Amino acid sequence: MSKTVERYQNPAVKDTVNLRAFTYNSSNFSDVDVIEKIEIFYFDSTLVTDDNPQGLRLVESFDESDVTKTDTGSYLLPIELKETVYVIGNYCDVWTVSVSDDQPSQTIRHIFTIYPNLWYSTPMPVVYDFQFHFQPNKMRKGSIQYLIVEIIPNVPTAGDLRQYYENLAIVSDLKLSMEKECGNCLPEEEDLRSVLDKVSVDYREKRYGFYHLDTEDLELDCGIYMLTFQLEFGGNRYISDKMAFQIYN
Repeated sequence: MSKTVERYQNPAVKDTVNLRAFTYNSSNFSDVDVIEKIEIFYFDSTLVTDDNPQGLRLVESFDESDVTKTDTGSYLLPIELKETVYVIGNYCDVWTVSVSDDQPSQTIRHIFTIYPNLWYSTPMPVVYDFQFHFQPNKMRKGSIQYLIVEIIPNVPTAGDLRQYYENLAIVSDLKLSMEKECGNCLPEEEDLRSVLDKVSVDYREKRYGFYHLDTEDLELDCGIYMLTFQLEFGGNRYISDKMAFQIYN
């Protein structure tokens, strides 16, 4: 079954993969003037020559109309990995951009890999558990930064089974919830303590998830908050223990 994944979520043929590019000027997100084109190349070992040492073969080309600007300096190109066009292997997406009229065009190059479909046969269903770790566990009030969540399979044996569970963690949606546990003006009603309710993380990279936490936008007061994380696949729903997170002055 096809799905939409990030570039580091082990995309397979027939999936839609989100190819993202971020542009900075000095230390700040900044928009480019023009996205001239995005070219998708396949690393084809049969085409390696002295003139083409990486064996690059052009697969598809896109223009600015195919790209969504999701925020300042943040661009998204979703591409459908059609089975008539794409095969298992390594690819690069090359973005040709113009940052200003008085500078030549520049290229931004990123890598992604298309994997085989995640087939696995076992006499038992998905029965093992997962651990969730996150950092940092506290932030100054007013901070804006990413929470980093790691998913660790609790599989007793090494080898194919562990690899299968790690791949399940990579391709599954990761959601988080946050509620206030203690602090000033703590509501008695549980639903009024909720700050985030099963929101998807912003980005995924293998077994890691990243959520951009803006303590100002969420108007987080100083105090202790409880985070929970959730994965769902194979008829199972995994919800972590509540984990303490502090906002302080």
